Amino acid sequence: MVRMGFNFHPAFRGTGGRVVHVAPDLRHIRIRLPLSWRTRNIVGSLYGGSLFAITDGAHPMMLMAALGEGYIVWDKAASIRYKKPGYTTLYADFVLGVEELADIRAALAENPELERTFLVELKDEQGLVHTVVERTVYIAEKNYYRLKNGGGDKA
Repeated sequence: MVRMGFNFHPAFRGTGGRVVHVAPDLRHIRIRLPLSWRTRNIVGSLYGGSLFAITDGAHPMMLMAALGEGYIVWDKAASIRYKKPGYTTLYADFVLGVEELADIRAALAENPELERTFLVELKDEQGLVHTVVERTVYIAEKNYYRLKNGGGDKA
């Protein structure tokens, strides 16, 4: 269902990327970005906007599923580094490891809000990195966030 939700959402669908794997525990997501007329730029390589866009939203969704309803999770910042043009299909793997999740839970036990940065490498079938996207995610206890922001009911 998660895979279909991503693939049919208009904002994600427009990137040209497709979710090809979602682990049952939502701790691993794999996205494929093929080189096609929709994803090709003026010089024939993968369009930078598509490379960047396919990395949007995966980590927040994974964290929301892992942490539960008592937290809000938002993308806060992102940057992209192009290492090599992509002239073939590239893949992005999003992984939320057990140790990393334990570290996040421990940090939230000490402080009700935090930022966590994740690196996503877009690789070809041989494992060669073409692009690296760094995404910073904001995580906060929902009640803390509401109080901090004037007690509003949106989170």
